[in-house]
Amino acid sequence: MTLIYGHRGAKGEAPENTLASFQQCLKHGVTRCELDLHLSRDGELMVIHDTTLKRTTGRRGKVVEHAAAELVGYDARHGGPEWKTPCPIPTLASLFEQCPFEHWQLEVKSASRVRAARTVLAIQALAERFAISERITVTSSSREVLRALKRLAPELSRGLVAEYDWLDPLKVAAHHGCSMLALNWTLCTPERLAKAQKAGLHVSVWTVNDAALMRRLADFGVDSIITDFPGLAVDTLEQ
Repeated sequence: MTLIYGHRGAKGEAPENTLASFQQCLKHGVTRCELDLHLSRDGELMVIHDTTLKRTTGRRGKVVEHAAAELVGYDARHGGPEWKTPCPIPTLASLFEQCPFEHWQLEVKSASRVRAARTVLAIQALAERFAISERITVTSSSREVLRALKRLAPELSRGLVAEYDWLDPLKVAAHHGCSMLALNWTLCTPERLAKAQKAGLHVSVWTVNDAALMRRLADFGVDSIITDFPGLAVDTLEQ
């Protein structure tokens, strides 16, 4: 059975990476989610995709230039699906408190060695605080982040985010001791899927928003899909 992950919550239905979006995902009975993390100026893990605030909040500047107390006051409805009430940028801690997901894919974007280490240690501390280490996979396309995970938080499951074909994703995943391969759907051939699963990797394919593609990937036997429309995925895959 192919599992369903809500992409940034339910990005196609509610403003991405906000509490409303994750609650929307849970409303569909989808208990797995994918989200993106950046550190605030004061080292708090904030749930937001871009390094800058412009696209989702309309504000200037980078996430890292603002303290967490400021960021949670910024409305992240900008440019997303229409939503009546304000949707602040959440902290990861607040989502762990309020959203009972059974598994979380936490994506960390590329970072310097120092920032990668700080981010990994912050995730490790929160995972321990909420006692959910076994329900988390930290994913990244950044070798720096994957190295930091292996070095500093070996108990956390790791996943390689693979978007391009220029490096063999299976080799890179094996090199960094990953248990998950988050694969762009355009790279998901039956041959690559079979090879990855034979190597013990959970293959999670993104971003899958078309019902016919969902069915095709499920027929291939992918372990999970990541979608902006968890409601559509439930209707399509659970028929």
